Amino acid sequence: MKFTWLLSLATTIFSLASNAMAFSVVSPMSVHPAEIFGDNMVLQQQKVVPVWGREDWPGGKVTVKFSGQIKTAQVDKNGKWLVKLDKLRASFKPENLIIEGSSVKIFTNILVGEVWLGSGQSNMEKPIGKQSGQKPTLNAEAELAAANYPNIRIFKIEKTLAATPQTELPKNSGWLECSSNTLNTISFSAAEYFFGREIFTNLNVPIGLIESSWGGTRIEPWTPPIGFQKTSALAKFAVPVVSTNKIPNTRPMAIYNAMIAPIAGFALRGALWYQGESNCMGGTNDVDYLTYAEKMAALVGGWREVWHEGDFPFYFVQIAPFKYFSGKIARVKSPEILPEFWSLQSRAARHIKNAGMVVTTDLVDDLNDIHPRDKATVGHRLALLALDETYEKKVTSSGPVFSRMKISGAKAVLKFDPTKGGLKSRDGQPLSWFTVAGVDGKFLPASATIVGDTVEVSAAGVAKPKTVRFAWSELAQPNFCNAAGLPAEPFRTDGK
Repeated sequence: MKFTWLLSLATTIFSLASNAMAFSVVSPMSVHPAEIFGDNMVLQQQKVVPVWGREDWPGGKVTVKFSGQIKTAQVDKNGKWLVKLDKLRASFKPENLIIEGSSVKIFTNILVGEVWLGSGQSNMEKPIGKQSGQKPTLNAEAELAAANYPNIRIFKIEKTLAATPQTELPKNSGWLECSSNTLNTISFSAAEYFFGREIFTNLNVPIGLIESSWGGTRIEPWTPPIGFQKTSALAKFAVPVVSTNKIPNTRPMAIYNAMIAPIAGFALRGALWYQGESNCMGGTNDVDYLTYAEKMAALVGGWREVWHEGDFPFYFVQIAPFKYFSGKIARVKSPEILPEFWSLQSRAARHIKNAGMVVTTDLVDDLNDIHPRDKATVGHRLALLALDETYEKKVTSSGPVFSRMKISGAKAVLKFDPTKGGLKSRDGQPLSWFTVAGVDGKFLPASATIVGDTVEVSAAGVAKPKTVRFAWSELAQPNFCNAAGLPAEPFRTDGK
């Protein structure tokens, strides 16, 4: 009897041990870094670098090793952990990032340099080459052929939605070395690539580019709850909508929840934004676009809040001339909607701290195409803003901006800031797209002449000017610029 009992006990113990071993093989405990971390990535120089994720062993410890640093963090009760690396120096030397917890994860070929996030709708999403329903960018074949930059690394987040902020990022390309093949394979943003290429050329440090974009989307789905909450007029958008139906990509916060929240906190230098066409075309009512400047402030402020990096640089693109009203399909109620929208984007650029805007009125080769093909110049102008304002290279980064007006007899004398080397006509022809009105409010085409650092505007039918408008049309492609060839912002003297 005793022998039988001992044999039975031994069999039970062996069975339990076997089951435990089988379980450990099928479901081992493991450390899971956030999906934004991976082989080939670039880590931001000169900033504290957070590294985070989850761990199957709550209460355990996770150690991160990189470039001589060893940092350890406790895993909280929910399995989350966060380690912060001290500031790093830019380096082209590939290194490993080692993460040790209940398992070991090693990421290879890691560089240190400058990291930028690019986001927006289809004009940010547009790749260099083919895109369904669109023409390739200018010189697409040559640009792709020359796009071999192994020290520029690219990461693309695929389209997905969520009702609440997510921590996981299941849909992404992973970090890739930039080449004609990788740019083409993942259809990476042309505007962001051209920006990154110029920053790389000028700074000579590794560049990391993250793209999170979605064609046809409005600004509201990209905005965090905290951004809406801090703007009283927009607070209504911060309320989550509980629904069992499929989430539309128009729902406020839905894209942010899935495509921005999981990477919030990844150390970066700044963000690029190319969006607005969908908001310009309206939403639930015809005046919806009028709150765009406030929505821009909510977006930028919200992203800065969730990143915890202060007022990082935010540079964006003013949408281009297009036949919103005068095309085959009227997408807006008036031909002045687009210039009014331009003024809202300009207002955002003035009022948001550490922000800047690229003007594109001279970059359209077809007013029937909402996707201008010259993305190289867009990237170049975004890079000028970064080189001037972020990296302090003292380059001219913006065109003339209207400052003030005085009336001198039958002339309106306009002052601009900054002139940056003087004012000029881009093509040597008389300045175009100026109009002037007297007290009757009737605008007439005006002659405009550069006199020193001012422009004098007059019209034969206006004895005493009261108001001047410049490029105040969706068709406007004016020739007024500064000595660096950067176009003047559209404006009206009777605007806010």
